[in-house]
Amino acid sequence: MSRIATIPSIEAAPAAAQPLLEGAKKQLGVVPNLFRVIANSPAALEGYFGLNGALQKGALDPKTRERIALAVAEINGCGYCVSAHTYLGKNLAKLDDAEITANRSGASNDPKADAAVRFAAKVVRERGHVSNPDLQALKSAGFDDAQIVEIVLHVALNTLTNYVNEVAKTAIDFPVVELRQAA
Repeated sequence: MSRIATIPSIEAAPAAAQPLLEGAKKQLGVVPNLFRVIANSPAALEGYFGLNGALQKGALDPKTRERIALAVAEINGCGYCVSAHTYLGKNLAKLDDAEITANRSGASNDPKADAAVRFAAKVVRERGHVSNPDLQALKSAGFDDAQIVEIVLHVALNTLTNYVNEVAKTAIDFPVVELRQAA
């Protein structure tokens, strides 16, 4: 059971959160529990959707974004996000099981994506304190400064949802995937 209220319906949400939840339902067909928890604060929900929407318009492709999300969720020990992004990775980004396994281990089977996922994992583990060689490896793999900034922001966005879910103990409403690493 969630330690922070999971708003039961769009109509029960604060008025300012209702149009945001309607938008999520229109896009996804459902309103995931994560959004129902964040909707307790319409400002937080607006902030989350704003950053997420802006990053979807960025230079990183959907597969790379999901790969990063999987790595960050596993490192941060967020069962909700590992479950959600395993589902989204398979069904929306069309990642295969071997790729999802690699992503959850902080890597990728695609050479260019591997550099991004490894860098994202390093950002999480080192709390942003990466080295010049870490950045150079990413640049050598073909990532420019804009893409590097986006990788860091995807780490931050996913860390945000990981932390909300872990603080709230959000009920998982995706097929459950067990964490492999200790949180």
